[in-house]
Amino acid sequence: MPKMRVLVVDDSVVVRRVLANVLSSDPAIDVVGTAPNGRIALAKIAQATPDLVTLDVEMPEMGGLETLAALRKTNPLLPVIMFSAFIEQGSPNAANALAFGSVECVTKPVGGAVDSASTAIRNYLIPKIKGHLPHEVVPAAPVPHADSVRSVFPGKSFPSQTDHPVPRVDVVVIGASTGGPSALEKLLAFLPDDFPVPILIVQHMPAGFTALLANRLAAKCRISVAELRADPLLCPGHAWLAAGGRHMVVKVMNGEVHARIFDGPPENSCRPSADVLFRSAAEVFKEHVLAVVMTGMGQDGLRGCEKIREAGGQVLAQDQASSVVWGMPGLVANAGLVNRVVGLDELGREILRRVMFLRPRSMASHRDSPRARSQS
Repeated sequence: MPKMRVLVVDDSVVVRRVLANVLSSDPAIDVVGTAPNGRIALAKIAQATPDLVTLDVEMPEMGGLETLAALRKTNPLLPVIMFSAFIEQGSPNAANALAFGSVECVTKPVGGAVDSASTAIRNYLIPKIKGHLPHEVVPAAPVPHADSVRSVFPGKSFPSQTDHPVPRVDVVVIGASTGGPSALEKLLAFLPDDFPVPILIVQHMPAGFTALLANRLAAKCRISVAELRADPLLCPGHAWLAAGGRHMVVKVMNGEVHARIFDGPPENSCRPSADVLFRSAAEVFKEHVLAVVMTGMGQDGLRGCEKIREAGGQVLAQDQASSVVWGMPGLVANAGLVNRVVGLDELGREILRRVMFLRPRSMASHRDSPRARSQS
């Protein structure tokens, strides 16, 4: 198995040495270079061809966030893990790093003690790095780009869109993980302010990050975006982001559909979990669900997509070329559960096309709230 090639970027000579020594002691990791700031790191990437970069925040000449933004223009899919004392959970730096495309954030111990830094690297940083080893990515396989897929689950058969009329979409549910914040920003920024259905989003993030991400998305988008609090009535043109550490579901209350948050056990080691949201959407909206599985590691969303297809709903998956990690969307695609695999640049257009099917532009009214299928 090839080693993970890592480029270490930190302005401290001591930290660079400790990072290089501790990382290299792991048989799965090969440190292919170090750099004291972002400008030198960007120049070294073409020569060192790393599989992953660890990046400090505060550095001379070119800091970590500026480096990350520049790196995403030239190497949009290269995984970057922020390792910094200025990246505490829930901090603006952490939220910005995730929004700019960092796949993970790990807090570096303050004080410069070698022992504490080595412990943090072994216990927290190395597991994050090894989570991005090539074998964690779903292997490429032929997947359909047209509405003509059938499930490969034993005993399951899902009709193609040519077998039955395409149902009207009344809700969009999205699941994302590694690389999701920047992908969500690009996707949601495409949607018009009169988007005619509500959007519910599960982005794998710890508690404390999702409110900052929601605020960032709201500032970039024409639709309303907010972290889910309480039990709002679902309305067109609004997107809700599940709070980190809590699940999100849809519930029927007095004949109308509300989003709800609750504490429950993790699923697929995730809370919030896309499977939890997708199942509840299939139960309430039946065939009128459009699920979107975006870049991310693991299998969250796979079983939920099966329930959505069983109910007659539709599923889109982000393609491998535009995903930071083609784990979640790759598994759904290779399981035969998707109606279409779409690149990030075209994903917003494809969602809008499906949502507007059987819905004239004049129907995109914010006065209409979704109602349970059992009530219609």
